[in-house]
Amino acid sequence: MKTLVVIPARMSSTRFPGKPLVDLMGKPMIQWVVEAAIKSQVGDVIVATPDAKILDVCEVIGVKSVLTRADHPSGTDRIAEVSQTFDADLYVNVQGDEPLLDPADIHACANPLQEDPSISMGSLFAICPNEEEHNPAVVKVVTDLDSFALYFSRHPIPYPRNARETPLKKHLGLYAYRKEVLQSFSTWNMTPLETTESLEQLRFLEHGVRIKMSQGKGSALAVDTPEQAEQVRRILKNEL
Repeated sequence: MKTLVVIPARMSSTRFPGKPLVDLMGKPMIQWVVEAAIKSQVGDVIVATPDAKILDVCEVIGVKSVLTRADHPSGTDRIAEVSQTFDADLYVNVQGDEPLLDPADIHACANPLQEDPSISMGSLFAICPNEEEHNPAVVKVVTDLDSFALYFSRHPIPYPRNARETPLKKHLGLYAYRKEVLQSFSTWNMTPLETTESLEQLRFLEHGVRIKMSQGKGSALAVDTPEQAEQVRRILKNEL
């Protein structure tokens, strides 16, 4: 079974333009993500980007990259374009703003699909810290008894009218998809729940795609702002 790890990255971030190439302890951020993807040993690694500057850096660090359209509304749409040219059985979406990503999480996301051909999509969760329970930027997920996602929300679901019997689950933004599911996504219009919550994974649920949720560790910090990049520098400095 061929698996392709795809890292979507673009320079035109609203809050932090150029962030894939921000310097973190002597390396551009995208290099940290690439190195984690390679260490996971899940499959071949490719960076998908609409920006020539990112292509140039990928050539320097020795990782395969591909130029994609600039008008994709999501990383999933960008990976769907990649799947038209680069054939694989599974595609793993690793976000390019996760320089502290644990390679084991990439493996945990892909593994259920590699072992069970009936599973068409997978993702990850971690236990949600108490201080993040009411943060709408932290997406929560509820699952059924077989660990398939029932719903994703920016609210702390389930609402604890009675004491929760399981911990609150925080969604981690890694995805694994079979090719046919990934390509179908790009043909579907935005769905009502997706539009309301602004969560693209709900489009899959609304079309009946079951998402297998595995437990991961989660990275210490994703980078959305220059301030977070500075925090990551301090973390990396301590680790090194």
